[in-house]
Amino acid sequence: MKMPPFHLAFPVTDLDASRSFYTENLGCKMGRSDDRWIDFDFFGHQITCHLVEAMPVVTTNHVDGKNVPSSHFGAILDWDAWHELSDRLRNADTDFLIEPYIRFRGEPGEQATLFLTDPSGNGLEFKSFKNPGRVFSN
Repeated sequence: MKMPPFHLAFPVTDLDASRSFYTENLGCKMGRSDDRWIDFDFFGHQITCHLVEAMPVVTTNHVDGKNVPSSHFGAILDWDAWHELSDRLRNADTDFLIEPYIRFRGEPGEQATLFLTDPSGNGLEFKSFKNPGRVFSN
């Protein structure tokens, strides 16, 4: 079954920095825009940056010994695409919240994951499952 694209709107404090980050760092194509918002094609989904004066406070949750932002979004990529993105971000000297690593290595739910923030501090996670059929299972 083909999954329908989702839409996500989120706050940013600098539209120019957001435009640069999402297009140049992540390779997203820009869609419609206005003085206070920008749409992006985020791996086949529509995300919209909305300009705000100040960002909300984000807390973290302790997962696998790491502080994961409790509010974050991202994409599940295929295995090769995740490694290509990971390499591109490393080569760009990205400051990761959580460096790229493999969780549950050798187990049925084996997955690659990394966390970073956009210029406004929004948490982003990119992951990939060794076995894509395990996305929603234990």
